Amino acid sequence: MHGTSRIRTGRGRSAAAFLVWILAPVLPGAARAEVPQIELSAGVHRIVAEVASTGASRAEGLMYRRQLGANQGMLFVFPEANRHCMWMRNTYVALSVAFIDDQGAVINVAEMQPQTETNHCAARPARYALEMNAGWFARRGLGPGTRLDGLNRAPAPN
Repeated sequence: MHGTSRIRTGRGRSAAAFLVWILAPVLPGAARAEVPQIELSAGVHRIVAEVASTGASRAEGLMYRRQLGANQGMLFVFPEANRHCMWMRNTYVALSVAFIDDQGAVINVAEMQPQTETNHCAARPARYALEMNAGWFARRGLGPGTRLDGLNRAPAPN
């Protein structure tokens, strides 16, 4: 899960996600752990993404953020391909999330509204999820089948 949204697998909340939520700092903007960044591309479009590859970083995601740069986002790296879901509790920025398979192809893109708990799920098993500002994928004509390059440089999940 990440700062802007929380990740759910299947129908229920994971125990790790619940624990991170309970232990999360009470004050928005509290010190957050450093997360690595990676450069990705989708055709001619460059993306600078923070990488959430640990249970804690996936749980926090983009929570409490007030803005993202034009080509900045967060890449969630999951330990296994599954029909992962995202939600937006404590996320103040509207986001688009692209669910991505093992080969780096976009499966589906969902638009997510701030501070909601609506599940937005991968249409089939996904290894990654990439969150960007709302409408980022649509404005660039990127959707299902689009290939993202650079995912092989992402840290291994744990």
